[in-house]
Amino acid sequence: MNIQANQPAAKLTVAETALVEAFSAQIGDLPGNGAVAGTRDRLLDDLKNAGLPTRRIESWHYTDLKNLLRSVPEQVAGAKVSSIAPLVKGSTVLPVLQGAAHADAEIDGVTITAFRDQLSDGSAVAGLTALDKDDAIGRLNGSFVRDGLALIIPANAEIEDVIELQASHGEGQIHTRFPVSFGAGSKATIVERHRSETDAAALVSSISDLTLEDGAEITWIILQQQGVADTHLAQIRVKLGAEAKLRLYVVNAGGKLVRQELRIEVQGEGAELTLRGVNLLGGDTHTDVTLVLGHNVPHTNSTETFRNVVFDKASGVFQGMIRVAPDAQKTDAKMACNTLLMSDDGDFSVKPELEIFADDVICGHGATVADIDRNHLFYLMARGVPENKARAMLVNAFVAEIVEELEEDKLVEPLEEIISAWLDKHA
Repeated sequence: MNIQANQPAAKLTVAETALVEAFSAQIGDLPGNGAVAGTRDRLLDDLKNAGLPTRRIESWHYTDLKNLLRSVPEQVAGAKVSSIAPLVKGSTVLPVLQGAAHADAEIDGVTITAFRDQLSDGSAVAGLTALDKDDAIGRLNGSFVRDGLALIIPANAEIEDVIELQASHGEGQIHTRFPVSFGAGSKATIVERHRSETDAAALVSSISDLTLEDGAEITWIILQQQGVADTHLAQIRVKLGAEAKLRLYVVNAGGKLVRQELRIEVQGEGAELTLRGVNLLGGDTHTDVTLVLGHNVPHTNSTETFRNVVFDKASGVFQGMIRVAPDAQKTDAKMACNTLLMSDDGDFSVKPELEIFADDVICGHGATVADIDRNHLFYLMARGVPENKARAMLVNAFVAEIVEELEEDKLVEPLEEIISAWLDKHA
């Protein structure tokens, strides 16, 4: 007797029902050939059958998406949004407005393609995958993605100007992709910026897919400034070749519900990863940064440091998994997560993990949670600095160490201004 056949199907939540209905309403309008359409159907079926992840899913234990995502806004066509001045003066801006690419700029040697074109001709189908059975972001984005930008930087190219992928939106549903390939020996700095122009709710999913060939040296900055009612579900997938060097910076300074996943595979000997993050949490928001880093070959290095600041009733999560494969001897990997808890009503959960299957490695992790030093606060106030300003100065110093590691003034100064403005508002 088949007992499972007699069991009722799991009841869909309001948000899950809205996603299924949105897919049915949009499928005829979503770009893609037959192969893409079939892949979308399978991803949506998997999402529907599995449902949004709950606390029972280990990788989502601290972010119960089924419970936290209470509703899904309707698709809004033709919302009026515009690009703004870039983070770094003089950058080449490639805008994606309300989920649609509007990149008319040209960069010498760089191939720039609207992702909708890759969907239409089917070349994007191989990337429309879920990385594992719990990859809700991969399934959601693969089902609904409409556009984005694909970049190819050729071998040995040195792109002097910063490139800013500027994703701006109003309300509704926004689903984008940014596959970027860096040729061997290439050098570039790219800012991936997400921002909202309204206070109306939006559901945003975004996946960036980076491939660094041998010897590439890349700085990639993710700046997330979503609106107070926005849900931001993002993922960056990275593959590092031999002797490749990636400086990856993540700054979360917005959003109501945020999940930023970092899925990184170190695949070439001599590769180096420098990962730094700043999470600014206020109000009653929830921000989750989840890292899965695989050291798969010998002689590779990585350092990961996150600084978190929690105000009001905000909650935050950092999950960091480093996996060292059996053949990955001489791996050097260090991870740290430091948090300032500025409110008795806020909370921050930290889950660092190491899975080491090699025996000649240097690996470690650490985590701290504290309030600001009262002696430091008294020192500033005794010299005439108002308490709120003194608190902002101390918190700013706490996170400034991370940003200053970028070393280049053109990158450090605008990020410090954004962080300082956020702290002045919340401290």
